[in-house]
Amino acid sequence: MVRRVSLICLALLLGASFAFAGIGSKEAMYVGGTISSIKEGTEGYTTAKAETVYVFTYKGGHLDIPYDSVESLEYGQKAGRRLGVAIAVTPLALFSKKRKHYLTINWKDENDKQQAAVLELGKDIIRTELATLEAKTGRKIEYQDDEARHSSKGN
Repeated sequence: MVRRVSLICLALLLGASFAFAGIGSKEAMYVGGTISSIKEGTEGYTTAKAETVYVFTYKGGHLDIPYDSVESLEYGQKAGRRLGVAIAVTPLALFSKKRKHYLTINWKDENDKQQAAVLELGKDIIRTELATLEAKTGRKIEYQDDEARHSSKGN
């Protein structure tokens, strides 16, 4: 009986830690913007590998942003404590920070209407995505602060 209770407690703790984990290191999430067909908090994947468009693919659809329509790109970060993990697993998690990476893209759609999308990008894809977008759009990344500039360059 004690063993069963221990296993249940362990399973609950592990499940709780994954619930607070956020997006994966190679994933993306639509945080907000002008695209009403995508709900805020929708998770998916991005790719800048296509020749003419940047693509955010999510369950049920995709958002294509033509490189030649992009007017600006902005990158910023937000660092926060791992409170959920600290509560669920260990208080030592309070001493580590989780950094979130945000990309804002402004472009004009096919009707010449201004559009914007804010995406949270996983830590393993942010540098590649920024460099590729800068090259394919011909637009320089605008950084919210020096910390974001250094982080995106790997310094």
